[in-house]
Amino acid sequence: MNRVLRVGDRSVRAAEARATLARLGLLSDYPGEVADWKRQKYSEEDKYFDPALSEVIKAFQQSRGVLPTGVIDELTLRELRQASYTLGARVLFYEPGSELVGDDVAQLQEQLQELGFYRSRVDGHFGPDTHAALTEYQLNYGLQNDGVCGPTTIGALNLLGRRITGGSAHNIQERERVRNAGPKLAGKRVVIDPALGGNHAGQMVQGCYGEISEQEILWDLTQRIEGRMIAAGMETIISRPPNDDPSIKDRADLANAFGADLVISLACDQYKNDKANGVSSYFFGSEASNSSLIGETLSGFIQREICARTQLRNCWNHGRTWDLLRLTQMPVVQVFLGYLTNPGDVSILTNPSARDDIAEAIVVSVKRLYLLDEDTAITGTYKFSELLQAERS
Repeated sequence: MNRVLRVGDRSVRAAEARATLARLGLLSDYPGEVADWKRQKYSEEDKYFDPALSEVIKAFQQSRGVLPTGVIDELTLRELRQASYTLGARVLFYEPGSELVGDDVAQLQEQLQELGFYRSRVDGHFGPDTHAALTEYQLNYGLQNDGVCGPTTIGALNLLGRRITGGSAHNIQERERVRNAGPKLAGKRVVIDPALGGNHAGQMVQGCYGEISEQEILWDLTQRIEGRMIAAGMETIISRPPNDDPSIKDRADLANAFGADLVISLACDQYKNDKANGVSSYFFGSEASNSSLIGETLSGFIQREICARTQLRNCWNHGRTWDLLRLTQMPVVQVFLGYLTNPGDVSILTNPSARDDIAEAIVVSVKRLYLLDEDTAITGTYKFSELLQAERS
């Protein structure tokens, strides 16, 4: 699907979205037959994208960690199709290079996690970790350990029921990894991921010292962050060289191969209205899936520290299911540092002194994450010089 559908358009994709939302119980007055989307037949009336459908789509997008635009784009259609599957609707198995994706996979992961077999993120993707957990479960419960989740395995899961509720094993493990790592930054591994790269320079803006590109702003900030982290004894790697623009999957693969403890991704924003402004941060999570507790905590620190040290407005931190947040095996925070379509944000982001403040805010936030209960500093007051002194003591 290449075209974005909006109110007033007419398409079979709008009809598919309407039927899926009805199956999910979000459209109570749906007049058609609720059937599998692959076999559904639609009328011309079903294909019309009306304002009421847009409002329901916004609610669905919000629940799935997608920006609530009310339009049907490729990401929204993908989320609708994934939501269509419930555990037992199809046979689940691991297919390298073409992983099964859906809410049924997430339900399987949750059950295996609550039984103590699955220790990774609940992301709805049937990957090698899910396959290994399912195989281990089957072996322990006297089933054929083929890694295939069919009627027999689902029946056994339903009979066994859930033994653990009220918490996420993955979040407990994330928190314990941070606690066991200790408060010192020395030896911690961080990937810094500046957006764009190569031929993609992004937006050009007029800064304090002349014209500057979005890519140059992000690269300069990356180096300021990297310099401070290295001074604190951390191991860092930048996700790309200046002349390259790897895919999101390649960036995530690099972080996973590096064995990073954290990923800090940097980007700028833009909007058709120049009044939009402010900094926002994102972590893996949505109402429909587990969230990364450490990602949420760190993104909150970054938001507060940046806003306390600069004039950027606080647009808060939010859970999202974007690919970069989902494909990495460690906590990730994606920071949108401001709008290059807003004159106020541009004046801040193009000021080298303000970029120093942002770099310090991000490094201090990482330190606060590892301090845990020892973190007593008031937001915006902990200086990098004090951080270095604490690291060397």
